[in-house]
Amino acid sequence: MTPVSSHSPHGQSSLRTVQVLGGGNAGSSAHVRSLASGLVARGVRVTVCAPTEADHFYDFTGAGAEHVHVPRSSDPASVAALRAACADADLVHAHGLHASFRAVLALSGRRTPLIVTWHDRAHAEGARAHLVRLLERRVVKAASVVLGTTSALVDRARRTGARDARLAAVALPGPRRAAESEDPDRLRPKVRAELGATGRPLLMAVGSLDGQRGYDVLLDASRAWRTLDPVPLVVIAGEGPLRAELQRRIEDEGLPVRLIGRRDDVGELLAAADLALLPSSWESRSVLAQEALHARVPLVATAVGGIPELVGDAAELIPYGDPEALAGAVVRLLGDPERQRLLRERGVRQAATWPSEDETVAQVLSVYDELTQPGPMI
Repeated sequence: MTPVSSHSPHGQSSLRTVQVLGGGNAGSSAHVRSLASGLVARGVRVTVCAPTEADHFYDFTGAGAEHVHVPRSSDPASVAALRAACADADLVHAHGLHASFRAVLALSGRRTPLIVTWHDRAHAEGARAHLVRLLERRVVKAASVVLGTTSALVDRARRTGARDARLAAVALPGPRRAAESEDPDRLRPKVRAELGATGRPLLMAVGSLDGQRGYDVLLDASRAWRTLDPVPLVVIAGEGPLRAELQRRIEDEGLPVRLIGRRDDVGELLAAADLALLPSSWESRSVLAQEALHARVPLVATAVGGIPELVGDAAELIPYGDPEALAGAVVRLLGDPERQRLLRERGVRQAATWPSEDETVAQVLSVYDELTQPGPMI
């Protein structure tokens, strides 16, 4: 029996979709893995075009998808490989600006529908910013539908010329939340001892060590916490180009901060923390913010990008680039258990409003059906 789309009123036979990723940040890669699993379970054939290392880490093939290695580059060989992978696709769904641009090139001259999901804003300055705007215009004009993970990204797509831009349902996939199934009270002392936070507050930040994350501001703020007794420990999980520079500052200034590199137990680390910190200059649908609220960990975050829309009143929001505001918010929150309790309760309520993985797959599948099913007979 031929599998059918569970959302297809026409009993359409199984779709073949191609999901296109570039390097893929953690959010978009985890989303594609979750999407692939949900689509395959509904009888959709899924091919994921992404670098081999992405499949090794996110295991698209383990979700039931076919994986085709396509490098990050937009050179002719990469575009040709993508074009071949898309040869008999019913539709192509690209994630992120550069993957979307490659998909536009690969589909040139074909009538295959293209769906684009913008998970984040491309960051660029000077001449590169102009190039990014050109790429965005080229992509949104070629796309049948643009899905934005935040209202700001939907508005940006519309201003750039998208004919159909919608807010995407994007769930927080389950694997990073594994600690929810563990006993956090049992794990907490062990994790805190490993990090060197026994008998002192533990402040947790997670994300790549690059300029967007605002870790320079976090280090500035940490100076103020040295006067507290006991002194809170800031732990940053992640890797990136600024590691050496940040480590040098930590050592030279004697800051109560530890860099612990990339970790695959973020859920457990977060569950052991007293506060989560998100000092970024820009975030769309932050994975850390979602994990913090799910784990009932009070969050201090910058009021940038999609963060206010995502967390509502369930976090302490501060301006970006203001170490005094960050330091003050942390000191006040550590000294106010009642405020911490209130944020935990609000976090649980806010997280309940976010879409589930099933709802995310259902929305995407309804868009696919719109674009592939024949219209009504006249």
